[in-house]
Amino acid sequence: MRMKRVAAVAAAATLALGLAACGGDDADEGTGSGSKSFAAGSTMEKLNKAQKIKIGTKFDQPGFGQKGLSGKPEGFDVEVAKLIVKELGIPEDKIEYVETPSKVREDAIVNGTVDLVAATYTINDKRKERIAFAGPYYEAGQNILVKKDDTTITGPDSFKDGTKKVCSVTGSTPAEEIKKYIKDVGTQLVLFDTYPKCRDALKGGQVDAVTTDNVILLGYIAEDEASFKLAGDNFTKEPYGIGVKKEDNDFRTFVNDTLEKAFNDGSWKKAWDDTAGKFGAELGSAPTINRY
Repeated sequence: MRMKRVAAVAAAATLALGLAACGGDDADEGTGSGSKSFAAGSTMEKLNKAQKIKIGTKFDQPGFGQKGLSGKPEGFDVEVAKLIVKELGIPEDKIEYVETPSKVREDAIVNGTVDLVAATYTINDKRKERIAFAGPYYEAGQNILVKKDDTTITGPDSFKDGTKKVCSVTGSTPAEEIKKYIKDVGTQLVLFDTYPKCRDALKGGQVDAVTTDNVILLGYIAEDEASFKLAGDNFTKEPYGIGVKKEDNDFRTFVNDTLEKAFNDGSWKKAWDDTAGKFGAELGSAPTINRY
């Protein structure tokens, strides 16, 4: 009888351990919660212990970061940020999204308003003077949006005659790039703080075109195919990165590792297919992480 009791206790203990292990897997799956271990004093440890994170993103860009019916932003940038949050061991419902238009992205990082920025954020040397980038995780290209019936604008060279107005956003890479093709910047380039204002100005006839990254423009076309089209091919390469504090090399390395993991396990492609991929833009091959 004693041997039977011992065997029964051992079997029960084994079953309990098995159930606990299964329960732990279920708790972690898809939520980002669960046990994680990070170097003492690192940004990763601080965020994990706090069990909350502030993410800067756009609220007005279809396919990348646009407020949906839930009241929260949705899109490829948001999904990529969620992959990082999951690796930090933080549940998705503990994310606080902070709207970060182009002109305030660096300030939001430097001032600590957000913990990271994922907001169609082109990596360039000027921005690296103030902040650091992980990535890239996608490469876009600058293009031009015009009215559907416009045949006069076929690319950036169309602005060299000085007669056409083009709209972009203050503090953006496209706004700087298009200046190379404009005869009179003072009269031809119209700047707003958000791209929807440019889109509305185009539709209302206040400007002749809008310029920014192709994937953003494709989102506006998807929303209103009867009104808009692209004029010509992409004329730049715009690698998107995750913005973090300049001196935080360990966090940048962590984000880079997370991105590479997502490239390899299919979650990066799924994030694209579920969001911006629906607008017809191509994802292409996974970009090479720049571990500078």
